[in-house]
Amino acid sequence: MSRARPWFFMGPSLLILGVFVLWPILQSLWYSLHDWTVGASEQPWVGLGNYTKLVHDPQFQRALANTLIITVASTAVLVVVGLGLALALTSENVVTRVIRSAFFFPTVISLTTVGMVWRFLLDPDIGLVGGISRALGLGAVNWLQSTALALPTVIFVNVWKNAGFVMIVLVAGLKAIPREQYEAAGLDGAGRLQLLRYVTLPGLRPTMLFVTFMVTVQSLQLFDLVYVMTGGGPLFHTETLVTKLYRDGFTNYETGYAAATSWVLFIVVVLVSVFQLRIFRYNDAD
Repeated sequence: MSRARPWFFMGPSLLILGVFVLWPILQSLWYSLHDWTVGASEQPWVGLGNYTKLVHDPQFQRALANTLIITVASTAVLVVVGLGLALALTSENVVTRVIRSAFFFPTVISLTTVGMVWRFLLDPDIGLVGGISRALGLGAVNWLQSTALALPTVIFVNVWKNAGFVMIVLVAGLKAIPREQYEAAGLDGAGRLQLLRYVTLPGLRPTMLFVTFMVTVQSLQLFDLVYVMTGGGPLFHTETLVTKLYRDGFTNYETGYAAATSWVLFIVVVLVSVFQLRIFRYNDAD
C-alpha cells in the first residue's frame, strides 16, 4: 500500500496530462504521416510525404527564415537592452522602482492587446506614429504594409513587449551576486568595465541562460502578435511557422500538413535549445 500511495495521489494529474497533453502530441504525429484533411472520407497514409512537401514549399521556407530572423534579432536585442536596463536600474529608490514598473508594465499585457494597440499607433492615417512622422515632414509611413519595414516593426514590438521581463530577471540576478566579489575586485584596482567583464557577467551566467532560453522559445512560437498586426503579410513577409501552421490547419483544413509543420517547429526548438546549452556550458568550462 505504501508503494501505491504516491501513484494514488499522482493519478489524477497523470491522467489529465495523458489525455490533454501526451495523447494530442502522439495524435499530431500520427496526423503528420497522413494526408489528413478535415471532412474527407479517407485519410491516406503518406509517410514522410508531408515533410517532403514542406522542404519544397516556398512559403514554408520563408516562414522558417522569418521565424529564425525574429528569434535571433529579438533575443540578441532583448538580452542587450535588458542587461543595460538592469545595470542602470539596480539601485533601490522610488525613481528606479517607478521606471522599472513602467518598463515591466507591457509584460503583463497580452500579446493580442499589444498587437492591437501598436496596429492602431502605426496606422498611417489615424495613428500617433503616423501623425508624428507627418509633423516632421516625413510623410505617412505604412509600417505594417511595407515588405521592407513590416518584419523589423514586428521585431521592435516584440522587444518592447518583453524587455521589462528580461530586465526584472536580470535585476534579480544582479542582486544575487555577492557584494564581496565587487569589493575584492575593487581593492585589486578593477575599473567598471573590468568589474562588468570579470564579476558581473560571470555571476549572471545562469540568469542569462534562463532569460535567453525563455525569450528564444517565445520568439520561435510567436503567433498572436504577428496574427493581429500583419496576419503574416504583406506577401508572407512576416509569416512565421506558427501562423503558417494555423493557416494550413484552420483555414485550408490541411490537418496532416499543419501537423508536420508543428513537428518541424518542435525539432527547431529542441535544436536551438541544445545549441544554447552547449554554448553556455562551453563558456563555463573556460
